[in-house]
Amino acid sequence: MRPWLEKLLVAMLFAAAVAVTVYGGGAAAQQSTAPVGTASQPSRTPMPAIAKGKGDACVAPTDWMRRFHMTALNHKRDDTVHDGIRTPQFSLKTCIDCHAVNGADGKPVTVKDERHFCRSCHDYTAVKVDCFECHASRPDQADKAADASGKAGDGHHHSELARTELTRLQGALGAYLEGGQP
Repeated sequence: MRPWLEKLLVAMLFAAAVAVTVYGGGAAAQQSTAPVGTASQPSRTPMPAIAKGKGDACVAPTDWMRRFHMTALNHKRDDTVHDGIRTPQFSLKTCIDCHAVNGADGKPVTVKDERHFCRSCHDYTAVKVDCFECHASRPDQADKAADASGKAGDGHHHSELARTELTRLQGALGAYLEGGQP
């Protein structure tokens, strides 16, 4: 793992542990298991409407993806662009394929539409989504781009290094699921 990434992950996990200790351990937190903003415990702050993915389960737990999706995507970008490692897990194309939101015409909306899956949270938190300045923001665009370039999204031969890196990432995810540090 890159030293800077390891330091970032440790800092993020430490911050999450502190937040749980400070905000999540009191008697008030134990009284209700429903998160604030649900039907059973309404909130004054409106929450974003997040569309459900098409699959049975995400490539990682929902709470992990909400916190660390950008770290996973940045790591994936660095491995792919800088090191030539292409693995299917945390692929932006796979995310777009699964989380596409259809418009009135039945076709997936682009990132220009406020209903786009990524924009639902990013608009809420005032974070600019700049992935789609280069990448396709809906599945049909991604497929056409792959056809035009002659590159298949899932047909790449994975080197031993790519398999090793995928195993390492899966181990980090496993450690997270068990409550340990990656």
